[in-house]
Amino acid sequence: MSTYLLVHGAWHSGQSWERVVPLLTAAGHRVRAPSLTGYGDRAHLLSPDVGLETHVEDVVGLIVEEDLTDVVLVGHSYAGLVISSVANRVPDRIAHLVYLDAMVPAHGETAVDAQPITQVLIDNAAKTDAPWRIPPLPEMPPPGGLFGVTDPADVAWLRATLSDQPVLCLQQPVQLDNPAADTIERTHIHCTVGVPEGITRRPVPPVQPNGSPAQVWELPTGHDCMITLPADLTNLLLKVG
Repeated sequence: MSTYLLVHGAWHSGQSWERVVPLLTAAGHRVRAPSLTGYGDRAHLLSPDVGLETHVEDVVGLIVEEDLTDVVLVGHSYAGLVISSVANRVPDRIAHLVYLDAMVPAHGETAVDAQPITQVLIDNAAKTDAPWRIPPLPEMPPPGGLFGVTDPADVAWLRATLSDQPVLCLQQPVQLDNPAADTIERTHIHCTVGVPEGITRRPVPPVQPNGSPAQVWELPTGHDCMITLPADLTNLLLKVG
């Protein structure tokens, strides 16, 4: 049995994984898919003080409280920063890092460094009465949809689960200065359909920090693949568990 810890991205919540959790559980694994501070059932905790470090503490706290080990730590989108930072903090508890259509930062970088278009969202928020929070992105024409989700029923469901994103999350830098984290195996999963204009993806180096060849897989769907292709995503996750 493996332990999968699924970390949602910006604006989303733990609910975004609800089609994947039962599939991993049915395969005999333990699964955790928490909502980070400020989202989902914790949306009432949203404040200007919620930042990347808050979310790192959320995940580290869960791992330590439940004494989780050999964790397959999956980070979607913005959560690439979160899982990188968590691995830096508790590398001995992490068996595998999975970057799911995610930002992949270097030491000292912010979300703006990893995905420069993020600065546009921060600048737009600065012109409002609530400059510390960024509302969810609007739905785009297919194939862009709402975070890559285009089915009308799924779009309506997803929209109801979204929360605003604190700006501080995008401005705090990651600390990746623990050499022990470099030994952790990594997998990158890229979603290839409906990538919005301005979104960039850094090339994955051919060799992982631990010296193993890079492992990069693709899913022919939009950004929120856990909603659009849950079975396909689960099959890939089972390969690393």
